[in-house]
Amino acid sequence: MAAMRLTPDDARGAPSAVDMVSDDDRSVAADSWSIKSEYGSTLDDDQRNADAAEALSAGNFRAASDYSSDKDEIEPDAENVTSMLGLQSYWDSQYADELTNFHEHGHVGEVWFGPEVMETVASWTKSLCYDVSQGRFSNQADNVKSLNGDQGSKFLSSWSVLDIGTGNGLLLQELAKEGFSNLTGTDYSEGAIDLARSLAERDGFSKIKFLVDDVLETKLEWQFQLVVDKGTLDAIGLHPEGPLKRIMYWESVSKLVAPGGLLVITSCNSTKDELVQEVENFNQRRVNSFAESESSNGTQRESPTFQYLNHVRTYPTFTFGGSVGSRVATVAFLRN
Repeated sequence: MAAMRLTPDDARGAPSAVDMVSDDDRSVAADSWSIKSEYGSTLDDDQRNADAAEALSAGNFRAASDYSSDKDEIEPDAENVTSMLGLQSYWDSQYADELTNFHEHGHVGEVWFGPEVMETVASWTKSLCYDVSQGRFSNQADNVKSLNGDQGSKFLSSWSVLDIGTGNGLLLQELAKEGFSNLTGTDYSEGAIDLARSLAERDGFSKIKFLVDDVLETKLEWQFQLVVDKGTLDAIGLHPEGPLKRIMYWESVSKLVAPGGLLVITSCNSTKDELVQEVENFNQRRVNSFAESESSNGTQRESPTFQYLNHVRTYPTFTFGGSVGSRVATVAFLRN
């Protein structure tokens, strides 16, 4: 998907997120998908609000003026109009239209990053899960080789999988084709869940479970061996309070991935190195928080929560300003 950076002049006169229902308006928001947002790491859960704001302040980020759910329909001004993709009101409107289009024309809706990326993520993740299950943790190989169908069916059926911000649920369908069977998708937009269920039933994947749930305030009380995120962290970063919400994201996700499990993030707004750095920041926050809670004579040390495992190397890359990057990054982290 092509990226475009909007200037304040370009953004003047843009409609509010609640009124964005036309295709032209949505194209403006879609063009802002790859606008970068600063982010922090994660802190303890007990005082997520106050601690996250303090972390942002310490990191010279803009502090959140009001920590509230975007269910409150924040109206962006000209300067933060590029954050419309971070608002639930935008996605509710988007999926209401896509659900209507599905019922009337059978359309599946927007496929973020395109079908080729989605298929790559599914097949690459399948092979990576197999390697992890066999105790192979190399992050140096070019790419993990594909498995045959028999290998996949023998071990993938036991893996519990969660797709956060599932949207139309098509990534879960691709994972099902690869052999995963214990599949759950969550999204904070009820319209997205309705669309995902409808598509799954139509396409013969009725066993996939779909739940309305906000990853930042998740109600899920169980953990998964594999958690996948395709674009959700990007959207969270585009919220007007993106830095704060990214801190909350890591704290929530760390509780959803089972020890020894995998987190696979696909992003068009962060490079592999930036995602790795964000995880390192998160780990350091956890270590610091643990150290502060220990007694002065304590000898225990908190190990890093996530460690970088591997990333997809087959996406096209380009060089700009002496740096090599890709428009899409898929990175896997192991939960310790």
